[in-house]
Amino acid sequence: MKGQRNGRLNALTIDVEDWFQVTAFDRSIGFHAWDRCEVRVVENVRRILGLLSEQRIDATFFVLGWIAERYPDLVKSIHDAGHEVGTHGYSHRMISDLTPREFESDVRRSLRAIEEVTDSRVLGYRAPSYSIVEETSWAWEVLVDLGLRYSSSVFPINHDRYGIPWAPRHPFVLRTNGSGRLVEFPLSTVSVMGRNLPVAGGAYLRLYPYWFIRWGLGRINAEGMPAVVYFHPWEIDPGQPRQQVGLLSRLRHYTNLDRMERKIHALFQDFRFSSVGEVLSTNGFGLHGVSGDWLGEGCLSEKRSAERSRE
Repeated sequence: MKGQRNGRLNALTIDVEDWFQVTAFDRSIGFHAWDRCEVRVVENVRRILGLLSEQRIDATFFVLGWIAERYPDLVKSIHDAGHEVGTHGYSHRMISDLTPREFESDVRRSLRAIEEVTDSRVLGYRAPSYSIVEETSWAWEVLVDLGLRYSSSVFPINHDRYGIPWAPRHPFVLRTNGSGRLVEFPLSTVSVMGRNLPVAGGAYLRLYPYWFIRWGLGRINAEGMPAVVYFHPWEIDPGQPRQQVGLLSRLRHYTNLDRMERKIHALFQDFRFSSVGEVLSTNGFGLHGVSGDWLGEGCLSEKRSAERSRE
C-alpha cells in the first residue's frame, strides 16, 4: 500500500464495460450494434492495471460476460495480476427490463464466460446501472441460487433510474425467501441533513470537487465502516466517440472525463483500498460461508416495514 495513509480499508471496484454499453446509449446504440462499435475497453483496462500495479493496490473488476467472451486475454490479465473478478451480468440490461428467468440466464452466461477464463469461482455481482431496486429485489434470490456470495448493487438514494433510499448505507446480510444468505455492499453515501448523498463513484466522482469526495469517504471511515469506490474504464478516456444524446445524458457521461484519472490518483494517496472480497473478509464476512451480521439481517420486506414504522 505504498504512499497511502493508514486507516480503514476501502473497496475499489471497476465496472468493465465499454463506452457504447452504457444504459444512457440504449436507444442510440442497441445491443446488436455493439460488435460494430470502436472497442476501447482493452486499452483502458490495461491503463488501469498499470496504475494499480504502480500503487500496489488490489481491486475488484466486475466484468460484462459479453466482454469476457470476446476478450478473454483481457480478463485473464486482470485475474493474473491478482485482482478479484466479479460479474456485471452479460448484456448490461437493467434488471427491471428482464423477467426472473431472463435475469438468471443472463447472469449464468456471464459466469460461464468469466470462469472459463479464470478457472476460479466468481463470488461477486454488480447490477447494470445499480438496478436492484425494491421492485427487482427478487434478483437477490436468483443470485443466491447461482452461487453468488455478495452483491454491490444497491444505491441507498433517490434517483430517476435506480436506488432504494431506505436501504442500509453499509454492508449487511440479506436472508432470501429460500433461506439463502447474501452480503449486500451498497454504493457509498453520506447522510447530510437526513438525506443520503452519493460520494464515491462514476459521474459523482467526476462532478463533485475533490474536497467533498475526500470529506465524504473520511466521514464514512470515521463511522467505522468501509467505503466502496467505483468507476468505469471509459471514464478515463476523454478521446472516446461522442454520441448525440439528450443534455442530461451528455452531462452524466462526458463531464470531466479529462479530470477523472487525477482524482483517482488523489484517492490512492489519501485512502487505503483493496478488493471487495478482501474488505468484506477483513470486516467479518467470510464469503465462502456467509455468516457475518454487520448491521443486522432480514428479508428486504422486513427492512421496509421497519422503515415505514418510523415514518
